[in-house]
Amino acid sequence: MAPFTLAHLSDPHLPPLPRPSLIELAGKRALGYVNWTRNRHKYQRREVLDALVADIRAQTPDHIAVTGDLVNLALDAEFAPARAWLDGVGPPDRVTTIPGNHDAYVRATRHRFGETFAPYVAGDDGGTGFPAIRRRGPVALISLSSAVPTLPLMATGTLGHDQLAALEQILIRLKEEDVFRVLLVHHPLKSGARQKRLTDSAALLALLKRHGVELVLHGHDHIHSTMWFEGPNGNIPAIGVPSASALAHGRHPAAAYNLFAIEKDNTGWRCEQIVRSLNNSLQIREIKRAQLI
Repeated sequence: MAPFTLAHLSDPHLPPLPRPSLIELAGKRALGYVNWTRNRHKYQRREVLDALVADIRAQTPDHIAVTGDLVNLALDAEFAPARAWLDGVGPPDRVTTIPGNHDAYVRATRHRFGETFAPYVAGDDGGTGFPAIRRRGPVALISLSSAVPTLPLMATGTLGHDQLAALEQILIRLKEEDVFRVLLVHHPLKSGARQKRLTDSAALLALLKRHGVELVLHGHDHIHSTMWFEGPNGNIPAIGVPSASALAHGRHPAAAYNLFAIEKDNTGWRCEQIVRSLNNSLQIREIKRAQLI
């Protein structure tokens, strides 16, 4: 049988940003809006995002995972265009998304992500809470939400006791099944920046050490990232990607996405990572292949 192919992109930060009202710019959004108008609009480009999605579709993956930050300031006017964009990526049975910190930027609209993207979030049981499980072929996608409103200049994420407790029960059940477990979370499991960290990453890493998954996918840092964490049967790869709409700027590389070819043979699971990235001509090319498992 052919390998199951899973595409992973993150942090599309869908451009352009709708013009906010003065009321909407109260509090944290004011700083975010200044950052967008002075800096981010220069490198978060819709033509970049469209080129990336076109290339993903040309690769005909079996499923696509989008690990958060679909919007920028969580303005009411951002969610309908973001849903239209996601509908263009693929139907809900072929695409899974989770929220990022920008999708829950302020308390007033933190509920909008779940309402807008419910078909892309819902687990196999129809529920839209987290954690959620979606089984696709040999893969079990386990979705988490680390998206919480934070103070200005902070971009931390938190899972919370209830979500972690539910995740442990899911991982215990899945150990009895012959599935390739992929954990989706927006924030990386380890961060050198206190203001961007997952606050309860130690508790999540302890769960993974006890129960294991085969692969962790995340976004948030807008860089290529491969980290390895201890599991019950060996190290677990955790893979991050650059922003899906970004031109290269500063330390941040141009938009890219990953393809994972997943299959099982007589020795166990195998997973190959293929990295495809934007060049200066807005063309996508393969820049790396790695055997993760």
